[in-house]
Amino acid sequence: MCRSSADMRTIGLLGGMSWESTVPYYRKINQYVAERLGGFHSARIVMWSVDFHDLEALASAGDWEEIGRILADRARRLEQAGAAFIVLCTNTMHKVAPEIESALDVPLLHIADAIGEAVCESGIRTVGLLGTRFTMAEPFYRERLALRHGLEVLVPTDEQREIVDRVIFEELVKGEIREDSRQAYVEIIDELVAGGAQGVILGCTEIGMLVAPGDASIPLYDSAAIHARRAAELALTMPRGD
Repeated sequence: MCRSSADMRTIGLLGGMSWESTVPYYRKINQYVAERLGGFHSARIVMWSVDFHDLEALASAGDWEEIGRILADRARRLEQAGAAFIVLCTNTMHKVAPEIESALDVPLLHIADAIGEAVCESGIRTVGLLGTRFTMAEPFYRERLALRHGLEVLVPTDEQREIVDRVIFEELVKGEIREDSRQAYVEIIDELVAGGAQGVILGCTEIGMLVAPGDASIPLYDSAAIHARRAAELALTMPRGD
């Protein structure tokens, strides 16, 4: 337990994917630290913000090897700057989490583990998952939730995935919030509930900008908010190795 600011560890934020969702990370982490320590305290953070244009182009081209190389390099630089652990402020780019982890001597706080722990703590075992097309369709995220946390993960239909992904990349990453898109997401959530989902993971860090807990009849797990809080908790409780 962090008893004073001297015990607090430095968080390495790897953000910019998109910058719209990195801003809440910075705010939520500092808010939690201020609440816990009081006074004028804020979190110790070093940040590297990438140009999302470059990474999105590589992802669309399927060049995940280059994405892994770039993010591993940036994470390593955060470690060299004094970060005690790394927070990758995005769900989708955790596809290259193994490449990042292999480049580091400090931990990567995996977003799926933060989410999985939060879902399990609430007693839910079957969850819906909304995110980019990569997060919803590929196994790197769903399998981690299933194998490490025992969750059954439901995803939308192919047509619904296209809607979810389009809204993320054409609107949310640009800061555009549209009521018709919110309603489309609510309808997709309702169908996941009808299919057996007891809660829904907002598995893209921008989705929390569009839908809120009041938009659904079941719990919504905002991945950015949960990941940020877990990072702040870890900074305050992680044992010092020096």
